[in-house]
Amino acid sequence: MKAIARPLAAALLACAAMSAPPCAAAAAPSVPHVFLVQNSGWMEPFYSDPGSPFKPLVAALAGSVVQPGQALVLASFNQSLPGAPSPRALLSFKAGEEPVGERVAQAIAGLDTARKPGGAALADTDLGEAVRAATGQVLQGRPGIVWLVTNNRNSPDNDQATATRNREFYALIHGGDAITKALAFPLRMPVQGRHYSANGLMVYAFAVGAQGAAALDALLASGRIARVITEPPARLKPLDRDTVRLAPRRVVDAPGVSFASAAGGVLRADVAPDARTPQARIEWNLENTMYPYTISSATLSARSTLAGESRPIALDAARVRALAPGQPSPLGSSMALPVAQIPDKWSLAALKSAGSAYVLPGRIELHLADQKLMLSQAFRQRMAALFPGDPLPDIFIPPARVQASTAVLPLEVRVHYGMGPLLALVAGLLALLALFAGGAWAWTRPRTAQVLVDEEARTLRGRPGTTQPVHDRHGEQVAQLKTTLFGHRLLDVREGVQVRLGRP
Repeated sequence: MKAIARPLAAALLACAAMSAPPCAAAAAPSVPHVFLVQNSGWMEPFYSDPGSPFKPLVAALAGSVVQPGQALVLASFNQSLPGAPSPRALLSFKAGEEPVGERVAQAIAGLDTARKPGGAALADTDLGEAVRAATGQVLQGRPGIVWLVTNNRNSPDNDQATATRNREFYALIHGGDAITKALAFPLRMPVQGRHYSANGLMVYAFAVGAQGAAALDALLASGRIARVITEPPARLKPLDRDTVRLAPRRVVDAPGVSFASAAGGVLRADVAPDARTPQARIEWNLENTMYPYTISSATLSARSTLAGESRPIALDAARVRALAPGQPSPLGSSMALPVAQIPDKWSLAALKSAGSAYVLPGRIELHLADQKLMLSQAFRQRMAALFPGDPLPDIFIPPARVQASTAVLPLEVRVHYGMGPLLALVAGLLALLALFAGGAWAWTRPRTAQVLVDEEARTLRGRPGTTQPVHDRHGEQVAQLKTTLFGHRLLDVREGVQVRLGRP
């Protein structure tokens, strides 16, 4: 394996530009894809049957999931032996405008089943060896997605080492930290070869790192995988989070409060600004999202975190039993609402949100303790039909250490404020401005005063707040006239001179 892993890593590092982009004008902010295609002995019917859809499937899947700017490495694998290293690189490039599916189809067109060196015996398989080469040597611990296309058999001769390699493969997926998310797609693909026949094929998707898991989730959500593989994925890992989904059915005895599911899996609570009900009675559908596992039993508890406060949610049922994948189960609850944190409709926060919504972010956590999982009977029957005579792979047996899980439901409490308070405030401000404008006009408007000096009339004009002299016929000052907002006053009247306000 070491002899071939280095060329694979070099191909990826040189053309996919994981540390620097020498092969592309601009680096894409996305993870690379590594496709591992099995070509050992048990795969013979997939290669020799002229009607086999095996190779078109690989090309179509790569063409659908690999997007422009993403790196792709394609390799065949069986079991590494001296003189016959495995995996073997077939193609390495960064996707551009040229269709990815066509390049992959050309690369695997001449691929055939491998044989052991120095003889005619068909090659054995080591699934764990191939995955370790992809995660450790090719990706070198960096985020990515590894696609493993296999007939799910580790050795055509069923030798004693097969069970050991199966356990190693199990430990690699469930026990290792490199793989953060693992899915399996069992596909019906009946083929007849010269030596063997087969009914089914398995496609694994292994996400490496948190960014790889996010990229795989995005692919599932976008429907890019479903364009090629219509079967639902079987979850292998993780089995300790996002195991169930809560879907609100109705809210009881909480006027002004409603719940609905929004985009991105967010639960949205729409609350009227005058709602002051401290508790909301909510009825949910609890759904198992861990296909193909049935939750045979688990203890339930829940908490809500809103406006920085964490509070327990009272559940009607403390346990769940025999919850099959995709099967909804009714669950009632009583949940505290953050009425104390809802701003008053006259507050600044409410006025800022007038006509829209004031959002309080939060989350609901549902915890499953003493969790016991078992494979659904329908999945067992499907596996037996696709891979007749083969024991169920241990990889589908849930680890005994996975006895608890947590499902987190993002929550948005949205308080809808009308335009009434804002319009009233604006009207008040406008009235106040009008009052100020009127006062300013009144203050600055010149006022006319009639002053009699020794019975001779004088006409004076002045603005409020001003004081001006009053003169007699000889031009001497005999008084002062002070103008205010409310009238006029005479000041400093000289003794012996008759000065008064009014007309003659």
